Parts: sequence; C-alpha cells; structure tokens
Amino acid sequence: MEIRTVGVIGAGQMGGGIAHVFALAGYDVMLTDISEDALRRAMALIERNLARQAAKGQIAADAPGTALQRIAPGVDLAALAPCDLVIEAATEDEAVKRRIFESVTPHLRPDALLTSNTSSISITRLASATDRPEKFMGFHFMNPAPLMPLVELIRGIATDEATFATLRGVVDSLGKTAANAEDFPAFIVNRILLPMINEAIYTLYEGVGTVEAIDTAMRLGANHPMGPLQLADFIGLDTCLSIMHVLHDGLADTKYRPCPLLVKYVEAGWLGRKTQRGFYDYRGETPSPTR
Repeated sequence: MEIRTVGVIGAGQMGGGIAHVFALAGYDVMLTDISEDALRRAMALIERNLARQAAKGQIAADAPGTALQRIAPGVDLAALAPCDLVIEAATEDEAVKRRIFESVTPHLRPDALLTSNTSSISITRLASATDRPEKFMGFHFMNPAPLMPLVELIRGIATDEATFATLRGVVDSLGKTAANAEDFPAFIVNRILLPMINEAIYTLYEGVGTVEAIDTAMRLGANHPMGPLQLADFIGLDTCLSIMHVLHDGLADTKYRPCPLLVKYVEAGWLGRKTQRGFYDYRGETPSPTR
C-alpha cells in the first residue's frame, strides 16, 4: 500500500513532533486534537523547530515553509477520512487510547492502516478496540521525534505481513531506523530504560546521592548524554510512572515496582519540564534540583 496522507491524533509533544517529521519527508499530514489551544501551540512549536533546523543547515532554507503547508490542523476526527495511515499519539493511558480508536474507526477507509505511538501498552489489546486488528501496529517514535533516529515497530498477534512491510517502508522513507519488537510490556527501549530511571529514583529516595550527584555520576561515569533524573523530567514523570505500572502489572515482578518517590512527585503534579517542576525546578534562569 502506498502511504501519502497521514493523520496524527494528539497535538502534544509527541504528536507535534511526528507531524513535523512526516511533513518534512513530503507527506500530507492531518493533525487533530480535542483542544484548539493544543493545536496552536503545536503548530507554533513545529514552526520554531523547523526554523532552527534550517538555521543550522540541517534542512534546506525553503523546507520549513513547504513542510508547514503540508500540515492541516483540526479538531474533527472525521477529517481523517482520506488518510492512508493514522497514528494515535495521545496520553499513555489505555482507556483514553481505546476510546479514540472506537471514535475514529468509523471515519476511516477500510484499507487505512491504524497505529499507536504507545511506549508500553499491549498492541494486541489496543488492536481489539478497532475494526481492523490485522491492519494495526505499534509505531513508537522516540522523543523528540524530529531528532531521534529510531522507530520501534511492534506487531500485535493479528497484524498481517503487508501492514508490517508497508510501515517498515514508511520508516525508511523518513530517514529513520526501525527496530522490530515483540508485543511484550514496554517493548525494547522502555523495558530497559525505565527500570534504570526508576532505580535512579530509588537511589535518590534512599539517600545514596543527590539529584545533582546521580545525574553527574551517570553522565561522566557511564557516558550518558543526559542524567537519568534529567531524562525523567524530559519524558514526563507521569509517563514514567505509567510505564512502570505497565511493566509491574504485565510482568508481575517486584523489580518493576515504581519508586514511592516517583509516585509522590506525580501526585504533587510535579511532572517535569512540562509543569516546570520535577526533579529539577525550571522556573528560574537555570534548572535547580528540587531535592
């Protein structure tokens, strides 16, 4: 199947980044969200990021304008009717995602492919909320999507070979690399990454080191580009907690138990960069540790 028009559901950090990537690669993109404010913010951020890429010489000088013209924002799921491929990029909440699939499928062509950008939730279960489990897959972009070169491809139990082959070709057309993952909780990247972040939070919780010491140790001692607590803030602590719950519930192993300190931060609404406070406070000129 040839993919020309792509729908993205959710205009948050991931949805906006995915729309950016597809538009820059020459696809027509329909970006939808229930919030017009979210759509305005997403379009403004896409414009800034495209301009930054052009200023650095990473893309042609005229590419930002052309890419922006390919993105059509809107609040109506019915606008996705012409799409060859739809990517759900809403919050990491299975109930929310299932409601979205139940709402959007009546508007889609029978041959349209439907995917989720979920970072942890069972693709087989999500596919069961649709009318096309054989044309459903996990299509997991890394954050930030315009910069990260990896896409995880996850087949559910019913996904057919043609859907997988088509999406593999789409990843290639974006100039990204695909990693094939089986449909187990959190797939590959987050199965490995989130327990490390959770362990870093336990290290803080137990007083082994401060926020600054832990992040410095992992940057300089393990050559990580970003410390695990700084990375948790970037991902969003609510998302980190959701993924740890998926791992703990899905694999029934105590090593995946979310750290109580992570739970406390989420309960406080300190979710990281998006709320201006997490393991760092971002309200000043430079981020400062909150513990």
